[in-house]
Amino acid sequence: MKELLEFIAKSLVDNPDEVTVHQVEGERSLILELKVAEDDMGKVIGKQGRIAKAIRTVINAAAVKDEKRVIVEIIQ
Repeated sequence: MKELLEFIAKSLVDNPDEVTVHQVEGERSLILELKVAEDDMGKVIGKQGRIAKAIRTVINAAAVKDEKRVIVEIIQ
């Protein structure tokens, strides 16, 4: 999951070197914390949060086979 989120985020932003993903794993859930450059925050969130919602949808679809709940947090 971490690699997938990192790939998607790096594809969207202007500064792919500043993209970091921190993974916190629980028993039945997984939290992915995405950090991007301040200038790229709008590109990851999108208008009215549409891109962020799409990213969360793709990550959750990929997590179905692992039977885990994935939470994607975008952090400044």
